Amino acid sequence: MSSTDSAVTTGVSQKGLSVGAVGVVGAVVIGISTIAPAYTLTASLGPTVAVVGTQVPAIILVGFIPMLLTAFGYRELNRAIPDSGTSFTWGVRAFGPWIGWMTGWGLIAATVIVLSNLAGIAVEFLFLLISQLTGNASIADLAFNPFINVGVCLLFMLGATLVSYRDMQTTQKFQYILVGFQMIVLVIFATVAIVKAVQGDAPDPTAFSWSWFNPFEVSSFSAFAAGLSLSIFIFWGWDVVLTMNEETKDPTKTPGRAAMVTVVVVVSLYLLLSIGLIMFAGVGDGPLGLANEDISANVFFALSDPILGPLAFLVSLAVLSSSAASLQSTAVGPARTLLAMGYYDALPKKFAKVSPRFFTPGYATIVSAVVASVFYAVMRLVSENVLTDTILSLGMMICFYYGLTAFACVWYFRRQWFDSARSFFFTFLFPLVGGAILAVLFVTTLIDSMDPAYGSGSSVGGVGLVFVLGVGIIGVGIVIMVWQAIRRPAFFRGETLGADAPPSLRRR
Repeated sequence: MSSTDSAVTTGVSQKGLSVGAVGVVGAVVIGISTIAPAYTLTASLGPTVAVVGTQVPAIILVGFIPMLLTAFGYRELNRAIPDSGTSFTWGVRAFGPWIGWMTGWGLIAATVIVLSNLAGIAVEFLFLLISQLTGNASIADLAFNPFINVGVCLLFMLGATLVSYRDMQTTQKFQYILVGFQMIVLVIFATVAIVKAVQGDAPDPTAFSWSWFNPFEVSSFSAFAAGLSLSIFIFWGWDVVLTMNEETKDPTKTPGRAAMVTVVVVVSLYLLLSIGLIMFAGVGDGPLGLANEDISANVFFALSDPILGPLAFLVSLAVLSSSAASLQSTAVGPARTLLAMGYYDALPKKFAKVSPRFFTPGYATIVSAVVASVFYAVMRLVSENVLTDTILSLGMMICFYYGLTAFACVWYFRRQWFDSARSFFFTFLFPLVGGAILAVLFVTTLIDSMDPAYGSGSSVGGVGLVFVLGVGIIGVGIVIMVWQAIRRPAFFRGETLGADAPPSLRRR
């Protein structure tokens, strides 16, 4: 059965994936777990407060805009072409095999970098949780021993790979538990913070004001730029629900609906948490102030004891759950993109192998995990600075492939822009504006990162290491693409992807 038929609810897709395995709720849960709100916000709230103060809610909403506009483009493309290759397939349909291949490379590179980082964060919070439960602070330091860190990290990667390799029902059950626990703890955390602030039982109680939502009170354009950059990190990951489109109960509708619900739920949670912690701790640089550089890297841990007291360990457990859940669900995206690239002969056919027992992209899942594990181990043992700067270059990769996908929507539907008001907004205006914002951010980051001060301070020939890594990752993709063009000319002549699709889905 073909997953491109919206009436299909069970069976096997053209690529061998299990159709009808994921509903809207399951897709939303996996989407939230990929974004990892607990892990993401604990590291990003402090630096954002230092830039914009109490205007964090406004910045979150402003930063949410390009993600939402881009999500509309994804939804429209998925309606027309519900293919697990998502950005790769859509890029090929709109712009041809070369740009489409690089769009897929951007997604794969970004997720591999994130996979390795999530595993490292999970290790840190595991030892942190153990130290809290045992009262032995020295245990937390074990996470910074490079050999222990890498060893435990590889075990996390192995566990996540085993879950991802199994059927989507197993993935969903695993995510329901971890995401459900994470969301409950974060809502309680924020609610107790608000109650204590209102009662005056807080280190720096700050009265709530609706002006916090006014973006025009942000002091400078640079603060706006910081907010938009923030959105790339705190909202990234929702597109994983689109990569599961061939496995959903209604491929043309379920992924788009799930993407919309995911981003709305996450932005609501971010607003609740930011308001609660600002009201409780204030935006100063005091011992518990959110602008304090000593706690900005992990504000949840610093504030968990003052807010929850003996239940503070639940916050560390929530962040650990967030990292572990995201580690597993993030693997869904690159595996299915690699599956599609193998299926359409853009990569070796091995990547198109599907587990005959679990109907999942087994080979691609294992390759993704191995590459991420080797990448993290080498970077962690060679230099923490290199690893940190590689993570910072992630923003470039995300802007790169999100932006190209948004523009792919605009160009693919170019003959339908003025068919109706709906077409004008959702296939033209919204994705065009979203893609333009992401393009500006990509260029801005590219220019800023040339300065060695952007990141760890490391440089190569006087050029910032973040720039070198970002451009280098794109360069590696180009080299691999050219090699594949030599080995697999049929795809790059536009034959395999176009010829394999039904006439109604071919490139317009």
